[in-house]
Amino acid sequence: MNRNGESVFRELALFQDYHGLPAFKNELVKLMSKIRGDRVKFDPNKLVLTAGATSANETLMFCLANPGEAFLLPTPYYPGFDRDLKWRPDVGIVPIHCSSSNGFKITMPALEDAYERAQNLNLKVKGVLVTNPSNPLGTTLTRQELNHLISFAVAKEIHIISDEIYSGTVFDSPRFISITEAVIDRNLQETDLWSRIHIVYSLSKDLGMPGFRIGMIYSDNETVVAASTKMSSFGLISSQTQFLLANMLADTKFTSKYMKENRRRLKKRKDMLVSGLKTAGIKCLKSNAGLFCWVDMRKLLVSNTFEAEKELWKKIIFKVGLNISPGSSCHCTEPGWFRVCFANMSEETLQISMRRIKTFVETILIIGNSGSSSQQQQPRGGSVISKWVSKLSSSDPEPDR
Repeated sequence: MNRNGESVFRELALFQDYHGLPAFKNELVKLMSKIRGDRVKFDPNKLVLTAGATSANETLMFCLANPGEAFLLPTPYYPGFDRDLKWRPDVGIVPIHCSSSNGFKITMPALEDAYERAQNLNLKVKGVLVTNPSNPLGTTLTRQELNHLISFAVAKEIHIISDEIYSGTVFDSPRFISITEAVIDRNLQETDLWSRIHIVYSLSKDLGMPGFRIGMIYSDNETVVAASTKMSSFGLISSQTQFLLANMLADTKFTSKYMKENRRRLKKRKDMLVSGLKTAGIKCLKSNAGLFCWVDMRKLLVSNTFEAEKELWKKIIFKVGLNISPGSSCHCTEPGWFRVCFANMSEETLQISMRRIKTFVETILIIGNSGSSSQQQQPRGGSVISKWVSKLSSSDPEPDR
C-alpha cells in the first residue's frame, strides 16, 4: 500500500484512532449522499464505524434501551434481528403486524396496536426499527409509511432506527426515500425528533463486500455517537481495510459504474424469477429492491397453518433441492409466504431452479395435496437431513451483514 509512491505499511500497522481514518469516513458519507440522489448530506463526524451492520444494530440497542425494554418491528422482518436485539442487549421485540391485504405496508393502526400490546406486557417502548428497503419484502417504504413512522415517533417520543443496508440496490420505481430525507421534508430538523433518528448502513450488499465487515451508524445525537464510538472498540475495522476501501471509494467513476451494473443485473434476475414463478402459477409481492422476492405459495398449503408451511418447505428441500426461507422464520403472521433469493446464483442455476419449481407445483396440484411429506418417500439420507432441516427453520438463513 502506497501513498505518493511511499509505503504506508508502518503507519497502518500502528494503533489508529478508534474513530476511524478520516479519509475513509469522508468517502463513506459521500457514497451515502450519492445513493440518496444528493438530497441528503452527511457529516463524517456523526458517523461511527462498526464491524458490519450486525454490530451496528446491536450497538444501538445497548445505547438506546435497557434490558427488558422494547423496540417495535414491522413483520415480516429479517430473522437476524432476533439475535442482534435480544441475545446480548436483552431488548424485547414487539411485532407490528402487517398484512398481505395492503402489500404488508405499515399503517398507523398497526403501529398503535403494537404499542398497546407492548404496554399490556409492561414493556417500555424505546423505538421502532425498520429496514428500508425491506428484507424480506424487497420493497422500499412509501412516503406515507415514512410519515406514519415520523408522526408516531413524535407522538410517543421514541426513536427510529432505519436499517438502510439495501439502499443502493433499488432497481425499479418507486425511488428510495431515506428516513432522513423524509424528516427534512417535514422541516423537523430543529425538533427533538432529529436526535432520535439513527441510520444503519453497510457495504455488504450495495458493493457486495460482506467479508470486509464494513458497517456504520449515523446519528445526529451526540450522546449516541460518543457512546457507540466507545463501544466500537469491541469491533474495529482494520486500518488496512479502511485505507484500501477509502482509495477504492474515491474512484467515483468505478463505484458509479459498479452500482449501476449491479442494479441492472438485480432487475434482470428478479424479472427472471418472477416470470419463472408465474409460469408455475405462483405470484410474488411486487418489489423494486434487494436480493430476494417475497413469494406467495399459500395455494400449495394443505391447510392454512404454519405446520403446513413447514411441511411445504421440507418438500421443497427434499424433492426440489432448493432451500428458501419460510415466512414463519421472518415472523410473518400469514402462513405460506417464502423469501426466495435470486442474486446468489448464476442465471443458468436460476433457470434450472424455476424448472424444478414448476414441475413440483404441477405435481402438487395434480395430487391435490393429498399426502403429507411423512407419507411420501424421502430421498436417501432424509432422516439425517431432517435433523438440520428443523434447526434451519428457526435459524437465520442469511450470513452476518
